[in-house]
Amino acid sequence: MALRNILTDKEPALHKVCRPVVSFDRKLHTLLDDMKDTLLEANGVGLAAPQVGILRRVVIVDTGEEILELINPEIIQTDGEQEGAEGCLSVPGRYGLVKRPYYAKVRAQDRYGNWFEAEGEELIGRCFCHELDHLDGILYTQVMERFLTEEELNAED
Repeated sequence: MALRNILTDKEPALHKVCRPVVSFDRKLHTLLDDMKDTLLEANGVGLAAPQVGILRRVVIVDTGEEILELINPEIIQTDGEQEGAEGCLSVPGRYGLVKRPYYAKVRAQDRYGNWFEAEGEELIGRCFCHELDHLDGILYTQVMERFLTEEELNAED
């Protein structure tokens, strides 16, 4: 396993639409393992392949109980609404006010190509939406209401 560099929002790769994964091979498995190590080292909740310079539809999400590997994911159901602070490993030190669904269900493939569904509320629902946006070249800064001030961030602690 290896740590990968996380691209920042100025990098063109973060603004491109990713291609589907068609080969569920050792190269994909290495990418997933490296992404896990990178996410854990960065202390993040989610990471999308374009954030490490790979334009493929691959996302990992740390639910707190497990790290989900989502290959070719799509959101198949949402419900409710939440508004809150959102950050990104590719936009270090900045947080924005973003509206997202409270609940999201995704359909995806695992590292072997098997289809499954996963669902989450609150932070995990937000994370699913945030990470899948990355796969379409969208950063939270493009869908946020505004950046949050230091005072607002400190008030949430």
